[in-house]
Amino acid sequence: VTGEDGVKRWEKVAEVNLQDHIKTPVFPEGKSPEFYDRCFQDYFHKISGEKFSEGRPLWEFHLVKYPTLNAAGNVIFKIHHAIGDGYSLMAAMISCFTRSDDPSLPLTFPKNRIRRSSAAHGRAAFLSRALTSAVNTASDMWFSFSKTKFSEDDLSPIRSGDPAVGSRPVSVVTMTFPLDDVKEIKGRLGVTVNDVMTGTIFLGTRLYMQEMDPGSQAAETTAMVLMNTRMLQSYNSIQEMAEPKTTLAWGNHFAFLHITVPKLIGMSDGDELPSRRRALEFVRTTSATIQKKRFSLAISLTAKLLDLYRKLKGHEATASYLYKALKSTSMAVTNMVGPLEQMALADQPVKGMYFVVAGTLHDVFVTIVSYMGQLRVSVVAEKGFIDHDKLKSCIQMAFHHIYESSCH
Repeated sequence: VTGEDGVKRWEKVAEVNLQDHIKTPVFPEGKSPEFYDRCFQDYFHKISGEKFSEGRPLWEFHLVKYPTLNAAGNVIFKIHHAIGDGYSLMAAMISCFTRSDDPSLPLTFPKNRIRRSSAAHGRAAFLSRALTSAVNTASDMWFSFSKTKFSEDDLSPIRSGDPAVGSRPVSVVTMTFPLDDVKEIKGRLGVTVNDVMTGTIFLGTRLYMQEMDPGSQAAETTAMVLMNTRMLQSYNSIQEMAEPKTTLAWGNHFAFLHITVPKLIGMSDGDELPSRRRALEFVRTTSATIQKKRFSLAISLTAKLLDLYRKLKGHEATASYLYKALKSTSMAVTNMVGPLEQMALADQPVKGMYFVVAGTLHDVFVTIVSYMGQLRVSVVAEKGFIDHDKLKSCIQMAFHHIYESSCH
């Protein structure tokens, strides 16, 4: 609500009617899993485009009690991004789950290992790192600022440029990749799991662009990578984050970086896949770009500047700046860490977990979450503009080619 001083604030709801927030769709009885799979997809696409009512809390649970091709039933947590960022929302969701094997034990998560430089210690090394960090920071900040203010990506098979893209229907496709295979590629190439998956997505996207329009292989294409700015090793419970004097802040604490998608130069129209060298070069180039950006202060500075901009200009001006930053790029990528063990909800084992972001200004939005030894990738694509099945096939093909090129 907007107060008398013109400042928008959250208004505490006196009473929450659960019937307004827990939805249970009804489909025809006695049908096949294939039929219910289509019903589930249609239902998901329908609710992903529906806006929340502003007169009640911005969250819903959808219980789909029909067997699909992948599960005996599905639960959809639909939560507005204004409530919190990926960390807050994932922590809130995980607070609803227990370990399937032993509910008395806590869920555990992969440790966040930060690669440390092997450079020699000393004043010269410190000055060199400081100078490199300063140069990288200035370069990254200028690139993000200029991309937001002055330049936009080329129109391409993954970027329509339509300002109404955020309100158009979307389709969602999912895929899984064995974490052991990703780690094998990581070990062979000396990169990170995130580098492997980002390189895979970038290569798959370029293969899709090449197939849809061979002339787009040289198009300027930028991905907005969203990152959590909390320096935490694992999730905290919703009870801990709701404590009055907690330092584990709830809300939106994220920053973004612009990363140029490498170009797929050198492939002819008849080539289905790049060479082994070119495929691995995609991962190495992506890794080098991400490492360079890690060795800068752009992430923390972007977060602080957004917070300062919000305090000086207000929420609407900040939202307008973010709108321009989103609109100027071609796609977005973000990832979250999931538990190592199988979870259970109301004593029911959870077979799989995905998360998606809908209603953004991108024709393609890719999300990644780890769960039970699998990396689960979701692609939200504008319906009618993106051939989501072909894009999925290209990403899977890219991963297979990278794996074969690096491990065999």
